[in-house]
Amino acid sequence: MAVSTVSNVTGLLEDCLSKFGFEVYPLKIGWYNSKLDPLLHLSCPDDTLAVLVLSTPSMFEQAFLPFIEKSEGFGLSDPIDQCVKLHVTSAVSQCFSGEKVDVRYDYEMLPNRMPRFLAQTAAHVSGAAFYYQQSDVLEQPWGKKKMFGVCVHPKFGGWFAIRALLVFENVTVGSEMVKPHPIDCVPTREGRIKLLENYNFNWQQDGRYRDIIPPVQTYSQRQKDYFTTPPAQRFALLKTWGFLQGEDHQPERNSQSQAGGHG
Repeated sequence: MAVSTVSNVTGLLEDCLSKFGFEVYPLKIGWYNSKLDPLLHLSCPDDTLAVLVLSTPSMFEQAFLPFIEKSEGFGLSDPIDQCVKLHVTSAVSQCFSGEKVDVRYDYEMLPNRMPRFLAQTAAHVSGAAFYYQQSDVLEQPWGKKKMFGVCVHPKFGGWFAIRALLVFENVTVGSEMVKPHPIDCVPTREGRIKLLENYNFNWQQDGRYRDIIPPVQTYSQRQKDYFTTPPAQRFALLKTWGFLQGEDHQPERNSQSQAGGHG
């Protein structure tokens, strides 16, 4: 597949998904695999095309709430995941019905309990967001303590989430597709220490890590209320907003997004 066709792929996905608050970023599987232990590699040739899908702050109002309203609560168990899957599946079937596309979602696990893809690594190599890790801090102040890494988006800071990886199994791209460099939004040692400490120590309390850079947009107050509500109580919250009247539902999954927090 030529680079111009890669642009066509991302263009088609953008046409389907951007109006619902999603962004898409192409990458090669080889870029992803080169960052990981062989046990974590995706079993595709290095030149296989993949596309990362992430959600921006506007996804909640543009995609999620209309999804909830339209569904009227029937068949819902994990509403955010189901909303994302609906839009991604629709885009793939609409744009690539003749292609073999392996869609991997951020919440899916392998039998060994490892995720089907490492979302933050994919975000970094695609240029979508910079994945800051403990190794990115010189003269670390934490001793032997393990610090988990987190991605920062150049526009949204921490106010986004990585949702899916679309692997086009029969599509290969050549050397003309140049690997992008994610924007280093937090270049100083002090800033990186602050980011990792706020993420590791405070993400459940106040999410200060999300504002490590001035974001162009953050989650709305309603969206913040939703994600700070315990998953088992979110259906009740939706009812107070006028959704899901009279319906009984199962609690939503309780997990930490690979983007670095809820949502």
